[in-house]
Amino acid sequence: MLFVHGSCHGAWCWAENFLDYFAAYGYDSYALSLRGHGQSDGRDVVQWASVKDYVADVARVAGELARPPVLIGHSLGGLVVQKYLEKYTAPAAVLVASSPASGMFMRGLALFCRRPLLFTKTFLRLDVQTVYGTPDLVKDMLFSAGMEKSKVERYAELCGKESFRAFLEMMFYLPKPEKVKAPVLVLGAANDAIVRPRAIESTGRAYRATVKVFPGMAHDMMLEDGWEDVAAYIRQWLKANNI
Repeated sequence: MLFVHGSCHGAWCWAENFLDYFAAYGYDSYALSLRGHGQSDGRDVVQWASVKDYVADVARVAGELARPPVLIGHSLGGLVVQKYLEKYTAPAAVLVASSPASGMFMRGLALFCRRPLLFTKTFLRLDVQTVYGTPDLVKDMLFSAGMEKSKVERYAELCGKESFRAFLEMMFYLPKPEKVKAPVLVLGAANDAIVRPRAIESTGRAYRATVKVFPGMAHDMMLEDGWEDVAAYIRQWLKANNI
C-alpha cells in the first residue's frame, strides 16, 4: 500500500495511525512525502511544482516497490492518485476526502466567500500555507470541533509549504475517470469543510465506485477521532475485492 498525502501535509499524517494499522494486518505499507514536503528535497522549488510532478514522485516510489501498490490518496493527494491511475496500473485505489473528479472550482468559490480575508491573503502571498497558518485555522479547516487541542497544535506545527500551482490545478486540472481501470473506493466525511459529501458522491458516480461518507468526521480522516473506522472500512473493502 502506498499512501499519498494532501496539501501542506507529509508522510507524517499517515505514519500517525494508518501505517501501523495496515502493517498489523499484513500489508506492506508505505507513505511518501511529495517533493518539498516533510523530509523530502525540493522545498526551494515546491511553490510551482505541478500535479504532474507529484504524479512522477508517486510513480518513482511505486516503481521501487516489489509490486504495484494499492494507492490511497487524501485531498490533493487524491487528485494525484486519480491522475496517476490515468497512466499507470494499480490493484486498486482509495480516495479519502479527495479533490473531486469535477474539480474544486465551485467549492473554492464557496470557501472564498466564507473566509474572504484569509483567501485574499493566500492569493496575494501565493502561499497555500496561509490557510493553515494557526492552530485555530487548522482546526476549522481540517478537524472536528471536539478534536483534542494538543493534537491540533502538534499537527499545525507539522503543516508545511504547498505548491500554489497545484493548489490552482485542483480547480482546473480535472481527472479523466474513463481512463481508469482499477477499482476505486471513495470515502468522505460528513462535516468536511473542504470537500462536501455531495462532491464525494459525485466522484463515486464518476468512477462507478463504492462510496462511504462517515458521520461526525472532518477532512483529516486519517487523524480524526474515529480513524479506526475509516481504516477498517478500507481493509474490509480490500478483502471483499480479494486485494
